[in-house]
Amino acid sequence: MPLSADYRPDPRLPILGADFADPVRAADFPSLRLRWRNDRAAATVGLAGLTDAEWTDHFGRFAPLADNLPGPLAQRYHGHQFRVYNPEIGDGRGFTFAQLREAGSGRLLDLATKGSGLTPWSRGGDGRLTLKGGVREVLAAGMLEALGVPTSRAFSLMETGESLVRQDEPSPTRSAVLVRLSHSHIRFGTFQRPAALERPDLVRKLVDYTLELYFPHRSGEADPGVALLEEACRGAARLTGAWMAAGFVHGVLNTDNMNITGESFDYGPYRFLPHNDPNFVAAYFDHSGLYSFGRQPEAVFWNLRQLAGCLLMAGSPEDSLVEVLNGFGDLYRGALTRAMLKRLGLAPRDGEADGRLVSAAFRALAAGGPAIRWEPFFFDWFCGDSVRALEGPRGAVYRRTEFEDLRREMAAAEPDRPERLGHPLFGRDEPVELLIDRIEALWTPITVDDDWSGFEAMIDEIELARTAWGLQGG
Repeated sequence: MPLSADYRPDPRLPILGADFADPVRAADFPSLRLRWRNDRAAATVGLAGLTDAEWTDHFGRFAPLADNLPGPLAQRYHGHQFRVYNPEIGDGRGFTFAQLREAGSGRLLDLATKGSGLTPWSRGGDGRLTLKGGVREVLAAGMLEALGVPTSRAFSLMETGESLVRQDEPSPTRSAVLVRLSHSHIRFGTFQRPAALERPDLVRKLVDYTLELYFPHRSGEADPGVALLEEACRGAARLTGAWMAAGFVHGVLNTDNMNITGESFDYGPYRFLPHNDPNFVAAYFDHSGLYSFGRQPEAVFWNLRQLAGCLLMAGSPEDSLVEVLNGFGDLYRGALTRAMLKRLGLAPRDGEADGRLVSAAFRALAAGGPAIRWEPFFFDWFCGDSVRALEGPRGAVYRRTEFEDLRREMAAAEPDRPERLGHPLFGRDEPVELLIDRIEALWTPITVDDDWSGFEAMIDEIELARTAWGLQGG
């Protein structure tokens, strides 16, 4: 393997020991066919120089990377799934394969899998991932990154030559193994397991580990549990605000699907909003709308409360933890305002003016509904360019009386980096959208004719959007 100077292995998960992870082996797949590799992400951890054969060896057969984890580790955790506690879960079809430092930032990153085979936590499942599921996750992660959402990055997708039977898609269907690059796979549920086992020593160990590796500026504080909850609340608020500005519905906001560093990951039945609808549900099995678009902030806060309950066992006083939780509302509102301004390409002014503008934007999205759609609204009004908005394909809608507040607030706002309007994307009539119909349309040629041109075109479209919006980093 050609080692770049940017390849900085730092395998730290074994520090936690056998109470938190189990050594496992990857599945021996019948065949491996590389369908997609993220060289831009690979460059950030010094792995872009791998040949396709080397890539396949490391991310299909999971030969260990140099000076990294000697073998995969499946993490142990519990979690609330649709608010029902489940002590039987863990990494059931994935594992952590390597840990590395990111070039430039020095952040610790994980390479972890989905669909890599059976583990002790597979619960009777086959440990596999459908190829369609892998395609959907690649697209979701790319689109969220383009829209400024803190997200894991899909790193590799390989077809694995097996036929799978699933209830939620036509079967038999093709199989795949996905690798993702993420800041952390320490979940809220990772804390719930030792708390449920009444092991305060393990809760404290996990708190210290998490602060040292992910929040080193808080390590050594008098109350580590409070420090950790404060960071978790900030990260969760930032993430939720970004989801809402992106019109993204995760679909399965269980405590095992939220990590401690505030990054979005694990994209199953997600959806992007076609238009403003607080009751929009992504998961077909979410019959009560628990994780609908408009209830996502509530769901995240509920999950933070479960994390806080675990931190009681680390010795943090209840009143101190409650005080931190009580600050989440303000953190979220601030994060949402910042995310909306970024999406609209506007410079922040003061709290009152920014609040009026964001409120006017949400009222406009509600008034316009399907006539303007979610993503085109931000595209039309980017950098407060009223000429583009009012003369574009939705101009007649924006001229209506119910958009008067929006027009006034936009006129008073200042653009942020208006030179971005010179990007080719903004010379088009329509933005890049990742709606479910588009995903289904590009999947059909893959399954019928093994034609990946639609998928590749969508990847190119998402990259066009990423460079146009310039929102990376959340």
